[in-house]
Amino acid sequence: MIKKALGGFKQFILRGNVVDLAVGIMIGAAFNSVVSALVKDILTPLIAAIVARPDFSKFAFTVHGAQFLYGDFINNLISFLITAIAVYFFVVLPINELNKKMGAKEPDAAPTTTQCPECLSTIPLGASRCAYCTAVIAAAPSVK
Repeated sequence: MIKKALGGFKQFILRGNVVDLAVGIMIGAAFNSVVSALVKDILTPLIAAIVARPDFSKFAFTVHGAQFLYGDFINNLISFLITAIAVYFFVVLPINELNKKMGAKEPDAAPTTTQCPECLSTIPLGASRCAYCTAVIAAAPSVK
């Protein structure tokens, strides 16, 4: 029983999706530190040099004694935007250009519909009758 359970676990772990997911998480964690360093050490000081005020965390207003600290939200929003821009320009665009040069193409999606031989309307692949003209579809392919 234990041997069978271990065999099933081994099959689960060695399945392509699990291994790909684990590798993706590890690369994502490593990449996060690179992007964070880029934003913190290069882009944020550059913006601070241009704007002359790199920290908005002290910005606040008060309504009926309740203090709203919106400055921290502004800091996080700016950090998010800088990170998104950095990822787009330093990762997404270069990879897209590399894929164009390498001739990589996205695989075509498998068709999910076909045409009715009688009325030529679009019907699902697994249909045995046309929903429009009720014609019997001779050999309806099985949907996997």
